[in-house]
Formats: sequence, C-alpha cells, structure tokens
Amino acid sequence: MSASLLPVLAAAATAQDAPPAWLQFLPLVAMGFIFWFLILRPQMRRQKDLQTKLGGLKKGDQVVTAGGLVAKVIKVDDHYAELELAPNVRVKAVKATIGDVIPPAGSPPAND
Repeated sequence: MSASLLPVLAAAATAQDAPPAWLQFLPLVAMGFIFWFLILRPQMRRQKDLQTKLGGLKKGDQVVTAGGLVAKVIKVDDHYAELELAPNVRVKAVKATIGDVIPPAGSPPAND
C-alpha cells in the first residue's frame, strides 16, 4: 500500500512547492507601478503646469523658448506668440515651443 501512495505524495509535494502563477507577475506589476510613480506622474504634472502657464500667457511676459532664447511677449494668438528678442527684433513663435514663463523680478521666491 505504501508503494502505491508514494507517487501521489511526490506529486502533491511538487505541486505544493511551486509558487502561484500570479506571484510570478508581481515583480513586473511592482516595476510598472514604480515607473509610473517616479517617472510618468511627475512628467504629467510638469506638462500640466506648462500648459497652464501657456494658457495664461499675456503681453509683457518674459519667456524662454525651447531653443534657449529669452524674449518678451508682444502679442498672443491661439497658436502663435510674437516675441521681441531685442529692440526692433521680433519673431513669431509657435506657443508649443515656449519652454517656460519667467516670473517677474519683483515677486518673492516660492520657498519664502
């Protein structure tokens, strides 16, 4: 009787040692969550802040273009902004190429 029971016990022991299938995918899910939390979420927040700044763009604001040029906004349309790079040097730029809006010099720093 013990000879016929031995294969059954061996099969039960091997099935018990194997981890569940969902446990094998747990590291992949954890890496996806970490990737989203550390990389994608902050990037989406920065993009949303930039879109808010570009939506509130007005005449007289100082901006930095994606090419690194600092300019003053002269006129704003739906898709374009006319920028003054130097006295009597004006260019028309796509609003999406504006990298940042420079705060006025008289405003206090954000950490005060």
